[in-house]
Amino acid sequence: MSLIDPRAIIDPTATLAPDVRIGPWTLIGPNVHIGEGTEIGPHVIVKGPTWIGRHNKIFQFSTIGEDTPDLKYKGEPTRLVIGDHNVIREGVTIHRGTVQDRSETTIADHNLIMAYVHIGHDSVVGSHCILINNASLAGHVHVGDWAILSGYTLIHQHCQIGAHSFVGMGSGVSKDVPAFVTVLGSPAQARSMNFEGMRRRGFSSEVMNALRRAYKVVYRQGLTVEQALVELEEAAKQFPEVAIFRDSVRASTRGITR
Repeated sequence: MSLIDPRAIIDPTATLAPDVRIGPWTLIGPNVHIGEGTEIGPHVIVKGPTWIGRHNKIFQFSTIGEDTPDLKYKGEPTRLVIGDHNVIREGVTIHRGTVQDRSETTIADHNLIMAYVHIGHDSVVGSHCILINNASLAGHVHVGDWAILSGYTLIHQHCQIGAHSFVGMGSGVSKDVPAFVTVLGSPAQARSMNFEGMRRRGFSSEVMNALRRAYKVVYRQGLTVEQALVELEEAAKQFPEVAIFRDSVRASTRGITR
């Protein structure tokens, strides 16, 4: 029994591992690579150059690797790279990069990308992230590992969403979100840290208390960012997690969400 439905359209330049499953009325374009164990449902469009790794599952009506609508894009052969063990649900759109930035949009591993999410050109999504229904990333957005973007989240271009952060439902994010921080609202405001997510991932009470103190230094003591970074130096030497938080604040180019 063939694993590729005869109603699918596969470009002869596409390379598919022998056990890839393709549903009916799906179009696989030129310069597409699909790794072993990946399953693509019906009515999916995959355009290249796109590399899809192993054991991914892509549901119906998704459009993967389409040209970006960015007006600077002039048809250059930019890329989309998707790692392993990702679930991409119904109606997701993921655009390739532009030569003005990375020339590549990148999705790492073990992500859950729910229905009708949009991931814009040159964006980077780390591993173990959850993007809930209708979350949208403009171009050039970077999302750190284990971040959660709730439904109808809107992320402005060039924003950095830190590792282990949480963005609440319907939020509009136009500044960077530091690692571990929870933001909510439109415009988004910092509310706390993602302690529930940390507990689920086995963070110790000692680490969470250190992060709680670090959050207060940045957000509650009336310090400038530069002053707060100095205050965090000793804690960052003791706790790598505090160092991750500090570094995400330091790396911000748009200013952090307050």
